[in-house]
Amino acid sequence: MPRLRFPLSTIAALALTLAASAVSAQDSAQAALPKPTTLRVGDILNGELNALKTRAKGTKGPVYQLVSDPRRLPAPSGLCNLENGPETFQIVPADDAQAAQLKTHRGKQVALKVVSVSCANEPGQMSEAVVTKWSLVK
Repeated sequence: MPRLRFPLSTIAALALTLAASAVSAQDSAQAALPKPTTLRVGDILNGELNALKTRAKGTKGPVYQLVSDPRRLPAPSGLCNLENGPETFQIVPADDAQAAQLKTHRGKQVALKVVSVSCANEPGQMSEAVVTKWSLVK
């Protein structure tokens, strides 16, 4: 059985080509990330509203999550230590009336006017950012 022999220069050239293609693929992936839009107080957050189940202690009532385009939060939060900003937002109902309002819109596209938003940093928060004060836009 013949044995294939490759010169060291051929192996080195092949390794260099593979390394260069990996670097260019990483650069194109960075360029392909959409630029996050800035989310200011009073802006509208659009997306699909989902209901989540949680087992976190101290959590009362349902937990809702809105999936949207990446957003840059107001200072000092910014991108929440993410490459492209948060895309999932935990929506916290302030009272039973807001919870009932969200319950009727589960699984649907909704628009929320954001009053207060911050990065998720506590155990039991299942999203990348938390909206604590909001109003539903019809």
